[in-house]
Amino acid sequence: MKPLDGIVVIDLTRVLAGPYATMILRNLGARVIKVERPGVGDDARHFGPFHNGESGYFASINAAKESITLDLKHDAGKQLLGQLVGHADVLVENFVPGVMEHLGLGYAELRRINPRLIYAAASGFGHTGPGARMPAYDMIVQAAGGVMSITGSPEPDAAPVRVGTSIGDITAALFTAIGIVSALYQRTITGQGQMVDVGMLDAQVAILENAIARHELTGQPPRPLGTAHPSITPFQAFRTRDSWIIMAAGNDKLWHALCECMGREDLLGRAELRTNDLRTEHRAELEQELTRSFKEKITAEWQQILERAHVPASPINTVDKVLALPQILARHMVVETSFGDGTKLKIAGNPIKMSSFEDETKIDPVPLLGQHTELVLGSLLGLDAAQIRALRAERAI
Repeated sequence: MKPLDGIVVIDLTRVLAGPYATMILRNLGARVIKVERPGVGDDARHFGPFHNGESGYFASINAAKESITLDLKHDAGKQLLGQLVGHADVLVENFVPGVMEHLGLGYAELRRINPRLIYAAASGFGHTGPGARMPAYDMIVQAAGGVMSITGSPEPDAAPVRVGTSIGDITAALFTAIGIVSALYQRTITGQGQMVDVGMLDAQVAILENAIARHELTGQPPRPLGTAHPSITPFQAFRTRDSWIIMAAGNDKLWHALCECMGREDLLGRAELRTNDLRTEHRAELEQELTRSFKEKITAEWQQILERAHVPASPINTVDKVLALPQILARHMVVETSFGDGTKLKIAGNPIKMSSFEDETKIDPVPLLGQHTELVLGSLLGLDAAQIRALRAERAI
């Protein structure tokens, strides 16, 4: 049994932040009913790469959900959503604030239908404050929230660099999922639902972690350092004879182990490198010394040497190599789903391992647009085939 077995989620989200949050809930056992626009669906269905017209982007975060189509601008479509809410535990949406209220489907309206409903809204800037109704994309909040200012090359004239995954959307999704499961727990005590309001910009500020403390204590805004750590040294990438290796000497014990395994015991005797703070102060000189040594061998050789010395290190793996890592495979972090025509697709597995259930190695297929409309309206609302045909004729579904 999974922890969210029996929980019904109405998913009004699209593209990434919301669908990623509901994917987490599905991985934990919830039944996710994805409500999409008739004939159009989630915008992500139109993002490549494609397989026979089906989006790999969409597939990667929407497998095993149930897709129904409702026109929420149609009175009958709104009524159907209200009826579904009466059978649901959670509703998730990521519209610009005000859209659901304009449709007459905001939290105030839906809680009257179901006081136990957890209503979760993931938006760019949250539902309060002067910028609440501004539109947002991942790169916008990476820039606005400061993450982009500490990412990339340390060179003064270097161009800004976006984090390679959509960290603005994904962090908002994680906080949304945490908020939902927390609200579900609180409901077991109070019997009442509540609204969960997560802004992508807020989430970016939340993950700035020690950058905020560094600014407050030094009075200087942190700058990009490439792969280097702002307060631990050496803790970065080094060029080897054939590529790059990442290593992290996170304490004095590891510093000693690093110098010994590299044959650089001479560095241990240098007063300006005796402590981590001193090594950080003299990072540029130390980087030159270590770079000269790392260039003597290829990455694979250094990886073996550092592993034997128990110094954390890794090559910079490309995605194809990640998917073949024995540790990743052993942890079932690559699982199989399929497109509508049965073609198999590998996607990321569930990183939350719990003793109450086994990892999935195969996941139900990616839903076609509206594939489950009849099933959901029939099983949850009791509508018969004639009623569903009439709703189709009205273009409500």
